[in-house]
Amino acid sequence: MTPRQNLHVVKPSTSVDDALELLVEKKVTGLPVIDDDWNLVGVVSDYDLLALDSISGRSQNDTNLFPDVDSTWKTFNELQKLISKTYGKVVGDLMTPSPLVVRDSTNLEDAARLLLETKFRRLPVVDADGKLIGILTRGNVVRAALQIKRETENST
Repeated sequence: MTPRQNLHVVKPSTSVDDALELLVEKKVTGLPVIDDDWNLVGVVSDYDLLALDSISGRSQNDTNLFPDVDSTWKTFNELQKLISKTYGKVVGDLMTPSPLVVRDSTNLEDAARLLLETKFRRLPVVDADGKLIGILTRGNVVRAALQIKRETENST
């Protein structure tokens, strides 16, 4: 688990632009969303931010995702439109509220099973009061499994 002091978090009032910058700068794919008391109120992921285009009103019938090769200005204008759609939006507009969580007492095997079954990349870890204390990622589980394997091999 990545402990609370090492987490990158946002609040519902954080701008989408700031969340995007944090995702890119910290090389993470999602962020827990907390209130002022560290209560977990949601999660926002790179997927949520990619889906912003459909949330912000782009026509569902517009299937021309990739512009024509010779349409340089068209491409530039489309990118400007996408970027401008983040203006004024906040994380609270697109976060997933009340996400699936695990408790600090959840065993690793059960948490790993949840990650596999749900195909989520991360599970927030909360205490009994719902306060965020960490996050469990697929990478955390893989590292733990490798460590257990090595310890088992070294003891035999």
